[in-house]
Amino acid sequence: MVLSNRILRGVAAGEITLAFQRWPSPLARAGSRLHTAVGVIGVDEVAEVDPAGITDADARRAGFASAAGLRSSLDKHGRGAVYRLALSYAGSAPELPPEPVELRPRERAEIDRRLARLDVSAPRGPWTRAVLEVLRRRPGLRAAELAADQGRPVSRCKSDVWQLRELGLVEPQESGFRLSSRGQSYLDGPT
Repeated sequence: MVLSNRILRGVAAGEITLAFQRWPSPLARAGSRLHTAVGVIGVDEVAEVDPAGITDADARRAGFASAAGLRSSLDKHGRGAVYRLALSYAGSAPELPPEPVELRPRERAEIDRRLARLDVSAPRGPWTRAVLEVLRRRPGLRAAELAADQGRPVSRCKSDVWQLRELGLVEPQESGFRLSSRGQSYLDGPT
């Protein structure tokens, strides 16, 4: 079952508690949990309904201005029976730890070489290891927070993180940046 981004954002914000879907057969079960980009969405109830019985109040709970607008949308999307889904926001998805990666000696040597090149070319001196260590200690750190921590302009810190990201050592997170599994393996390995 796929819910639109509009519905997902509305459920997460507490503005949408119902969804109506037209399906040839039910594609969701009551009690199921959907892991989505906005977090975990609970499907609390699934029931087949007659579209003519949808009220304006139901439509507003589904993020529409009127029942007529909701029925019009249903007519444009899908075939089959109409199902009413009661939805709830069950919180953010638990953060799964990255899968461990084992770096081969040749890969590690290549990372060492490229980080050394970045460090040597920087007027301020070596910086790559320090940034990686900060991201290890504080996953989810935003570029502005990194800039404050390092006493540097935000634009320079974004550039630094981008260079580390190109090496596969850093990855974006919903709120900022964190070490990738490759970056974690690099820091955990021999120095």
